[in-house]
Amino acid sequence: MEFNIAQITDTLTSYMTQYGLRIVVALIIFVIGRIIAKAVANGSQRVMLKAKVDETLASFLRNIIYYALIAAVVIAALGQAGINVTSFLAVLGAAGLAVGLALKDSLSNFAAGVMLILLKFFRKGDYVTAGGVSGTVTAINIFNTVLTTPDNMVITVPNSAILGGTITNVTANDTRRVDLVFGIGYGDDLLKAKKTLERIVSEEPRVLAEPAPTIEVSELADSSVNFVVRPWCKTSDYWGVYFALTEKVKLVFDQEGISIPFPQQDVYMHAVDKN
Repeated sequence: MEFNIAQITDTLTSYMTQYGLRIVVALIIFVIGRIIAKAVANGSQRVMLKAKVDETLASFLRNIIYYALIAAVVIAALGQAGINVTSFLAVLGAAGLAVGLALKDSLSNFAAGVMLILLKFFRKGDYVTAGGVSGTVTAINIFNTVLTTPDNMVITVPNSAILGGTITNVTANDTRRVDLVFGIGYGDDLLKAKKTLERIVSEEPRVLAEPAPTIEVSELADSSVNFVVRPWCKTSDYWGVYFALTEKVKLVFDQEGISIPFPQQDVYMHAVDKN
């Protein structure tokens, strides 16, 4: 036992004599390198924010820069300590490949998140239809996007599902067109109905003068003559204008004696002569 302890002590002493200084230098490299990496990453984030780069993208790139520099510092420190860096890199590469294959779906979401942030299809606060769901964007993360629905449900959508499908940004522009269809009976006065619709639209204060509203006969349907009513309004007023006009048209049509037909089916009974 004494022999083993003495042997171990001699080995450690020999190793520390040979590599002690290198280990100390490696530790210094790691500590100073970590400080520099953090300073460079934080500095790059501040520069990007001053350049009006999206905050989410700036934070993401800051982390990428930091961990890339840390990896370089670790490799430099290990090399200084006398460890075979080539073998270490080979093992690290193999491990990275295995992890990449295991997390291919997450990496797909990651890549899609980067594209969404860079291409700016939508921003926080926009109302969008994406990935098969609709809602207001509350967060754009690297792996997923969070939407809040009008009835206050929170939906988390993988970024790859969003980028791989159609994206509709409802609030991208300041104005929207409200598309409405109203039908009158074939026996009603068409010109009177058209003037009534024009008056109703003109009396709605949230309807914009430019572009001018469109009110035209669009179809001679099976049981009605249909008008398209297409006024413009601010995007934030869309549903208010939609509901207000729909309600007022019904009330005014009733006052003016203009009918709004409903689908109906006539059934004729024929007597069968049994003789």
